[in-house]
Amino acid sequence: MIVTQPPVTTHRFASFDGVEIAWAEMGEGRPVVLIHGYFSDAQTNWIKYGHAAKVAALGRRVIMPDLRAHGASARPHDAAAYPPDALAKDGMALIAHLGLTDYDLGGYSLGARTAVRMVTMGATPGRLVLSGMGLEGLLDTGRRAAHFRRILTNLGSFERGSPEWMAEAFLKTTGGDPVALLGILDTFVDTSREELAAIRQPVLVLAGEEDDDNGSHAALANLLPDARLIETPGNHMSAVVKKELGDAIAGFLA
Repeated sequence: MIVTQPPVTTHRFASFDGVEIAWAEMGEGRPVVLIHGYFSDAQTNWIKYGHAAKVAALGRRVIMPDLRAHGASARPHDAAAYPPDALAKDGMALIAHLGLTDYDLGGYSLGARTAVRMVTMGATPGRLVLSGMGLEGLLDTGRRAAHFRRILTNLGSFERGSPEWMAEAFLKTTGGDPVALLGILDTFVDTSREELAAIRQPVLVLAGEEDDDNGSHAALANLLPDARLIETPGNHMSAVVKKELGDAIAGFLA
């Protein structure tokens, strides 16, 4: 599926606590909100490799926020800007700001975790896309938080080619702010098996076939009442750059 890239517009609003959140939009029609992963941004995760354009080609309005401390959103260094579930509260504030009632919701990695937290807070998307996320990454956020805390507090010390070195290299390409990004780790909140089993929406669980960064995708799909599991080429970092990811999301949302 080859699609031309529609124009992208950028917008901003003040979130629940006054922190400025930026979001990008593409296309027109029934809205779908797509949330990027940690160290990334809307441009890198959704726009650069054509995934958003494939969804927009369905006749959809694609809304892609930059998480706080990422992309064009504010990057406060004050610990008070990173309360538990801050990212999900930003997502809920954006939906309220835009007046969305009939929409779909998806995310990659931290974006998928944020989407789940939004549903536990009462968000009511018609369909849900959870990509780059396994069951353990939702049940126990502490393991990933510790991994990234070690990276951010030891920058420049990792062996070339190691997972930590790769993450640091990605941080450099997106121009991430290590101090602000450390704050994000304090916002992580675990989701229980019971909360996950209560998600009634049709869910696409989508991940690279070599991606086990956030645990088992199959286990997550098995726990959800109405889930479809699709594996695409690549690992946690590389799956995002491959066309199959966007094809799978567009296919599910179509």
